Amino acid sequence: MSAATQRTYTVKGMTCDHCRASVTEEVEQVPGLTRVDVDLGAGLLTVSGNGFSDERVREAVDEAGYEIVSP
Repeated sequence: MSAATQRTYTVKGMTCDHCRASVTEEVEQVPGLTRVDVDLGAGLLTVSGNGFSDERVREAVDEAGYEIVSP
């Protein structure tokens, strides 16, 4: 079994608990993720798992109404 991949993204526009909940809810649906953590103060999204793609994470954040500004 391979170790989980972890990635952190900077997300633009998150300012409140509703933002955190929206991003978390959408990103948790990305296949292959086992952990999703949103740091509202820093504007960071950290995910880990196996077999997920940056593009799918980006699409999920976009669906929540926010934008990844750096991988």
